[in-house]
Amino acid sequence: MNTDGAFQPFAGKAVLITGAGHGIGRATARRLAALGATVGVNDLREGFVAEAVAELEGAGGRAVGIARNVSTRDGMRAAVGDLADAAGRLDGLVNNAAWVRYQSLPDIAPETVERMLAIGFTAVIWGIQAAAEAMGAGGAIVNVASAAGLRSAPNAIVYSGIKAGVLGITRAAAVDLGPRGIRVNAIAPSAVPTEGTAKHRTAEKDAARIARTPLGRLGTVEDMARAICFLLSEDSGFISGATLPVDGGTSTSFL
Repeated sequence: MNTDGAFQPFAGKAVLITGAGHGIGRATARRLAALGATVGVNDLREGFVAEAVAELEGAGGRAVGIARNVSTRDGMRAAVGDLADAAGRLDGLVNNAAWVRYQSLPDIAPETVERMLAIGFTAVIWGIQAAAEAMGAGGAIVNVASAAGLRSAPNAIVYSGIKAGVLGITRAAAVDLGPRGIRVNAIAPSAVPTEGTAKHRTAEKDAARIARTPLGRLGTVEDMARAICFLLSEDSGFISGATLPVDGGTSTSFL
């Protein structure tokens, strides 16, 4: 952590990250804490929250553990309130939580759709709603969408539909909240190796993705964290309603 007097652009600010127990969320929490933020670490699993908080605090950062179910309106409002109460403010929100299942069209089940929508789509709306009530001018929201919201692959009807919807929410929220000085943006990652995506990956699939990527590698959780922190920061102060592909160039390539 940058606790030795190094430049800390998020010093004095508080940012809530949903799904921060692992993967992109945890990498973003680590980076924000290093940059001086008080980080609200949200995850449904208390063990993940405790591990993440211990890591951040052990490195000299400031963290607030928030084990809440943010797929419900009340749960999201409580999560925002937990951080705002602890830090005395809310400056940023990262809507990162997701639950994903890839299924062929005949196999899609109602319970799969309902759970994916609740965590990956509806929770984004509840997060923006709750954060907008707690934030003042200068606040920033970043929604973690996906390259699947821009294009798709087999067996991803529900996932691609949800992520495309998140991009629509991002644009609409930017219009609604812009007059209040609150910015809303999204990132669209390509395939990123995480604990959650491991079961969907093989060496052959990774090699094929790398071959289609102009930069010649897969993205990392740190790549995503840097992009999120940029969109939360004052360096992106006149950017709102945008989707930033963080995909090594795949969305602009015919490879």
